[in-house]
Amino acid sequence: MSASQQTDEKVTKTDHVDEASKADIDETDEHDVVDPTNEEARDSPEEQSDNTDNTQPEDQIANETAAADDHDDADQYAVSWKDFPEDNPMEWPLGKKWRIIGTLSVLSLLTPLASSMMAPAVPEILEQFDVHNDQYGTFCVSVFVLGFAFGPLIIAPLSELYGRTIVYHVCNSLFVIFTIACALSKSIGMLVGFRFMAGFAGVAVITIGGGTIADMVPPEQRGKSMAAWSVGPLIGPVIGPVCAGFLVEAKGWRWVFWVIAIVAGFVTAISFIVFKETYAPVLLERKAAQRRKETGDPNYYSKLQTKGTRRQVLATSLLQPLRLLLTEPIVTCLCVYIAIIYGVLYILFTTFTFVFEENYGFSARGAGLSFIAGGVGNLLGLFFASTVSDRIVQRRKASGSPPVPEDRLSLVLTCPSALLLPVGLLIYGWTAEKHVHWIVPLLGTAIMGFGMMGIFMSVQIYLVDAFTRHAASATAANAVLRSILGAVLPLCGLNLYNKLGLGWGNTLLAGIELLMAPVPWILAIRGTQLRNWKGGDKNENMA
Repeated sequence: MSASQQTDEKVTKTDHVDEASKADIDETDEHDVVDPTNEEARDSPEEQSDNTDNTQPEDQIANETAAADDHDDADQYAVSWKDFPEDNPMEWPLGKKWRIIGTLSVLSLLTPLASSMMAPAVPEILEQFDVHNDQYGTFCVSVFVLGFAFGPLIIAPLSELYGRTIVYHVCNSLFVIFTIACALSKSIGMLVGFRFMAGFAGVAVITIGGGTIADMVPPEQRGKSMAAWSVGPLIGPVIGPVCAGFLVEAKGWRWVFWVIAIVAGFVTAISFIVFKETYAPVLLERKAAQRRKETGDPNYYSKLQTKGTRRQVLATSLLQPLRLLLTEPIVTCLCVYIAIIYGVLYILFTTFTFVFEENYGFSARGAGLSFIAGGVGNLLGLFFASTVSDRIVQRRKASGSPPVPEDRLSLVLTCPSALLLPVGLLIYGWTAEKHVHWIVPLLGTAIMGFGMMGIFMSVQIYLVDAFTRHAASATAANAVLRSILGAVLPLCGLNLYNKLGLGWGNTLLAGIELLMAPVPWILAIRGTQLRNWKGGDKNENMA
């Protein structure tokens, strides 16, 4: 039991604190978040009086009760949004919020675009560098996603410690630099290395974008905002090869990277103007520091301050994504499901060119166009998921019931989406193997794209709503596992199809996805109980 909980219990026993004071203490305890700037965390007055571990129990009760009696006086030093309501990101004008979300969405499109845009150029790259192993070509594509796996482990905790904006600016700038380095690569090793670093840095907008939206947008409006931001990571890998197919034939593979670097550099420059800090703990600590400077009184502190030295807080923050992934059953199950879907998606991305060139005689340009069908399915699934998700939450609020995160996993959303994934795979695999007209396998990829977007959107918004305080870390946990499988599974994609064929190979993948389909259904029904039992935001509603 924490010191604050002991205080509440002992104050109740001694009955020295009125009900209003106890409510204030509970409110303060619920909002302990990190102090990102002080070398040693500043203990608030009530925390200082809790430091009585060496006293006898009777003395400790007396000391903590006295601290509780003084709580009303101490609370005058707690800086909260009540003092600065106009600076609360939740209260910002709608236009300001959407400028940030819009810029974030464009950047979230560019980095995944870079992950697959070079796919049509793989044969030309292998020929230029005199490499005769097709595995190198596949790895050149998937190593970018491997960077997506490791980046969130550092980026998400730093954003919850130092704020979102500084992390965006540093990582986006590094993404541009490493993309230019890819264009200038002189060997396959250089290309692979710089691709990894570009993925590591570029994943920032995908890792903490959900946290930024949670900082600014209330739950009942979050669906459309999350949809705008989420479209990039799913549409980017689809339209990348379409654009690259024409570009590679016209200008060569290096221009794939030059185009990405030019556009990303331009949008990054805009972000330096548009992006504003949104993370409440960082903003309130700045306000508290300003109060301390103006008044000369060192007692002012952020109400969202967490105990511990900077080193302790940093260590805790860096472990947060892994802690969520490994110890929270909800996060673990959903991340495994999403990782499997993502891995299958990248198997398709890395084999589309081979399948449509060999089975249907497509050129590199035509093979790139084969990705469009999946993109159309993604857009339709995005519209379906974002619209229905917000309506479910709004109707629940209108009925007088508090919305809960599990509303995002409603069976109306997750049932059709989860079932369409294996159906689309089966249609694609068997019709491609039998050389049915090319429009039919593409229809299968469109159906899969619709289902994939429905699941991705539902899970993404659910993790943000269920773990709002650590939304960036929850999103990072999701990104880590899916990116690992997205990088590794494609390495066995061609071997899988060579041994089992397109039909049975995709049947195996569809069967795995079908086995995982009940995960969101179970959480839609039992998720609240699981969150209250282990992890998550213990409050059952999102209000």
